[in-house]
Amino acid sequence: MLWLLLLQVLASCLWLGHSEVVMPFASCPQFFYGGTPPNDVLEPKKPAWICQRYKNSYHFATLYDRDGRIPVYSAYIYQPGSGIGPESVWFVEPQLISKNNLKDMETELFLIENYGFTPDQIKQSQAVDDDYSHLLGLSRGRLNPSGHHNSTDSQTATFTLTNVVPMDKSLYTGQWNVYEFTTMPEKSKGCTTTYVITGAVPGNTTVAEGRVNKPSHIWSAACCLVGTQPKKAWGAIADNDQNQLEVLSLGELENRLRGHYGATEVTLFKNACPRQ
Repeated sequence: MLWLLLLQVLASCLWLGHSEVVMPFASCPQFFYGGTPPNDVLEPKKPAWICQRYKNSYHFATLYDRDGRIPVYSAYIYQPGSGIGPESVWFVEPQLISKNNLKDMETELFLIENYGFTPDQIKQSQAVDDDYSHLLGLSRGRLNPSGHHNSTDSQTATFTLTNVVPMDKSLYTGQWNVYEFTTMPEKSKGCTTTYVITGAVPGNTTVAEGRVNKPSHIWSAACCLVGTQPKKAWGAIADNDQNQLEVLSLGELENRLRGHYGATEVTLFKNACPRQ
């Protein structure tokens, strides 16, 4: 009987440990309205749920595609600040390399010099700086921009390659920039809290010698709370090959994504966020 009891205790401990490892965004549910991420329709075959940590603090959340080496989406709370300019240093995610206890994003050089990781180990399941160094007509498109944050650490944390997709350069510096820094401030006026999820639909082409997927579409969704109640929501979507963008309702965006993913239902926010 004692042996059976010990087995039950061990099984319970293993199960709890397993749950802590695979539970999506267990350490950072605060970046989703009601602590609820989008439904699993958007999940890739080899997903990674990353609580983006820098200097021992969490700043946003990212669902990452290990095969395509791009984020599926990044989720954050909109708190606009002045932003910071292009960084000369970009971070990678140690949690995508191999089993280790490193939680903070780090540079490739730091991981090589201080932890003995090889460049091949680092780039196996994620994009690295070299993948974005020779792009033609494309930019490092951050799904979560530094200008949507009001602290230096949160702004710096957006310069991680797990928050970047190959984005059409004219779009990134054109209409997408207008949406991020003109449309968002206008539409979020009066909001106490605005939750944002910005994502990329995987495409059929790649860059960096086949290593990195080039998304077919870029999209963003927002849910505005006044006090604790959702009062309005909206979305935006753009083809990732031209400088055009549509602003639409949350419900319309979810329907568009349903078509792109061949899904029966796409739910980006809890149902309390208005769809019309």
